[in-house]
Amino acid sequence: MLCDTLEASGYTVLVAADGEAALQRLELVVPDAILLDGLMPGLSGFETCRRIKANPALAHIPVLFMTGLSETAHVVEGFECGGVDYVVKPIRAQEVLARLHTHARNARITRMARDAVDVAGMGVVFVDTRARIAWRSPQAALWLHALEDPVAPGLLPASLAPVLAPGASIAIGTATGMRLSVRNLGAAALGETMLLFAIQRDGSGGPGGQGGASATRLADAALTPRETEVLSWLAKGKTNRDIGEILGTSPRTVNKHLEHIFEKLGVETRAAAAALASSGM
Repeated sequence: MLCDTLEASGYTVLVAADGEAALQRLELVVPDAILLDGLMPGLSGFETCRRIKANPALAHIPVLFMTGLSETAHVVEGFECGGVDYVVKPIRAQEVLARLHTHARNARITRMARDAVDVAGMGVVFVDTRARIAWRSPQAALWLHALEDPVAPGLLPASLAPVLAPGASIAIGTATGMRLSVRNLGAAALGETMLLFAIQRDGSGGPGGQGGASATRLADAALTPRETEVLSWLAKGKTNRDIGEILGTSPRTVNKHLEHIFEKLGVETRAAAAALASSGM
């Protein structure tokens, strides 16, 4: 019944009878969302969810539990292992459909926004007061992995410790010979510190020199993550209304962000800002 309801609403449904089969299917396809029972043959739904969330390529997929396990301990475990929702049987198909649509849409918007943070070859990392990484953009994750010093999972590499000082800025090399500039942009929400990563340019006028100058200019502008998102979508030709819908804000708020972006970049028009962003990618 649930499969019929989902397919009638335009979803393509893939079914797995147990956790191992589900993990095998995820090696071939990345779905918009996963509906998961708590009790299954072999791996439990909770353990299956933990394995999904441990895979960086799959961690963004929202997992909704649909199970007859209604005890508080089971509900808590469902959320602790990474689930975004918990529906107790008997299932009401239309209710599940509404929840699925909301979670899939939110996950898609979040993924686009996080990818947009990497515009112009920059990356962002948030760390807490114990140097633990709270969040990192995809580009920043690649650069952290390429640093020459080993790092414990979830912790900022020791070579980046100096940049945790307020207002600090350092340059560091990667194992591939790339030079990165890392700047402390100050405190963010919940006591976290925001670090901005960018490729360090030598300013030479050889091939690609203009792109290097643009990237340096963008890095020096120290745009906030939200301003970077707005600039990314502007470079893709989106209108203020489009950007507002993508980021979940109003066109007026988008316009305010653009005013700050223009001032930081030293430009006066949308076209100039978009061209600077595009040439700096």
